[in-house]
Amino acid sequence: MELASLIIAMLVTGAVGGVLAGLLGIGGGIVIVPMLEFALGFIGVDVSVRMHIAVATSLATIVPTSISSARAHYARGAIDFAIVRYWSPWIAIGAVAGIVIAANVSGDFLAAVFAVVALAVAIKMMLPLDDTNLAPDIPRGLFGPVIPFVTGAVSTLMGIGGGTLSVTAMTLSGKPIHRAVGTASLLGLVIAVPATLGYIVSGWGNPLLPAASLGFVNLPGFFLIAVTTVLFAPLGARIAHALPRRQLSLLFGLFLFLVVVRMAFRALA
Repeated sequence: MELASLIIAMLVTGAVGGVLAGLLGIGGGIVIVPMLEFALGFIGVDVSVRMHIAVATSLATIVPTSISSARAHYARGAIDFAIVRYWSPWIAIGAVAGIVIAANVSGDFLAAVFAVVALAVAIKMMLPLDDTNLAPDIPRGLFGPVIPFVTGAVSTLMGIGGGTLSVTAMTLSGKPIHRAVGTASLLGLVIAVPATLGYIVSGWGNPLLPAASLGFVNLPGFFLIAVTTVLFAPLGARIAHALPRRQLSLLFGLFLFLVVVRMAFRALA
């Protein structure tokens, strides 16, 4: 019964994550992490490694999800490749830094980071600030690498594809929400690949890990969630391009706020 419940939970998680990947330009991790962490607790996985497993497995699923979502957005001409080329190296470096930090902190710390960042972004997206820009374009120069570096590092700690942060940064820099979402879907791949490899190495040989784990990546969770996210990501992309900009921003912010409540309870408990 527990195994059947876990399988159903992972399939539902993957379906919801896939729709969100296409809809919001996120890798689905912002829903996969809290749901998978809960499912791991249900089958008795030690609390000290649950958050690490959830984050690592989420990042692994983001690889195929980002490919599926990016292809759907590319077909609609919604990816800004100039931003992708400029940000990608710094995002990858940030992801490596995030792995180093994650290997030396507790699961409660990861949950707290998740809740704080998601809350900040939720507030921004729910406020009527669609036409509010902090910069006329993506910052460059001396401080240009800061945004992508932080995006890579924090996203690796949260187990997300970076869309939560990069969509916010791009919209505040004058990029339309639909184009920001499409670009973020491809940037998720730049985060997920090095981050997944890092979690495999850092978790290798940990005696508290459940069976069928590759480092901190749980293979059954990866396969079940990955299949459903890939199938449902194009549906999310179609919905995104059918929604007005304000509705898309409100939906993004509302969903993040609900996730914040769940992860705050995890961190404080």
